[in-house]
Amino acid sequence: MKAFIPFCIASLCSVVSAQTSVPSGRIVPTPIYGVTVDDVSRLSDITRSLSSLAYRPTTRIVFDEFVNPDYYRKPAVEISKVSYVMGEILDSYYVKQYSVDGYIQRTNQYLNALSDVVDIWEVANEVNGEWLGANADVVAKMTNAYNIVKAQNKTAAVTLYYNQGCWSQSSNEMFKWAEANVPAYMKQGLDYVWISYYEDDCNGLKPNWQQVFDKLHVMFPNSKIGFGEVGTSRKTKKAEYLTRYYTMKITTPNYVGGHFWWYFRQDMVPVTKELWTTLNAAIKAAPR
Repeated sequence: MKAFIPFCIASLCSVVSAQTSVPSGRIVPTPIYGVTVDDVSRLSDITRSLSSLAYRPTTRIVFDEFVNPDYYRKPAVEISKVSYVMGEILDSYYVKQYSVDGYIQRTNQYLNALSDVVDIWEVANEVNGEWLGANADVVAKMTNAYNIVKAQNKTAAVTLYYNQGCWSQSSNEMFKWAEANVPAYMKQGLDYVWISYYEDDCNGLKPNWQQVFDKLHVMFPNSKIGFGEVGTSRKTKKAEYLTRYYTMKITTPNYVGGHFWWYFRQDMVPVTKELWTTLNAAIKAAPR
């Protein structure tokens, strides 16, 4: 911890200052119609699918592990022409493969390379998941990445993993982990707090999302909140699942939707795929 304590203290001063001003860059309007692109090949097909949606979407680009940010320059630029962009610094599955210093370096590299085309920086993905590694390291990665983003007056998001009744360790239950490990200044300063949830991973549980988001809003009173990942790999369930989530009515203050269907690249590209039509219809029917 001693190796990065000075950085945290120094950057915290910048963070406190940054939180008093509006983040630089494009302001993403609400509600947010999110999708996820985890593979930027066939870029023209991706941008056509995005630009054809009824409302301008927000696209999470998953930055793959151990890939230079220059690889994403053209895709991010092209996607930003037809969509708002959320950049995922690293998928949760690979966080354990990076040291704290490596995660800090990666955050700086991606921010320096793409800050002009990324509107929201997802500084930690499914951060309370048991698979991310040692808890102290996970917290250090999250807080340092947040500090870096806010020191540059950019927009920061954290994605939590909803796991009520399906966690491996009780300390990783979403609310318990967030209460214990997200610093007070982040609870007050995060621009977005998302929830990732896959029913397939949690015994098919359908939570009372109104209650969940009401509780999340109490913990993060200044943050915009919503779903940061949803999806299913079960082909027969996809249409019902995405329609149910994208059209869900939540009345919690600061709730903005999101959703960020994980399988957009697979399910909705090219635009002729049936699930693209399903998604577009769900977006049209979404509460506003």
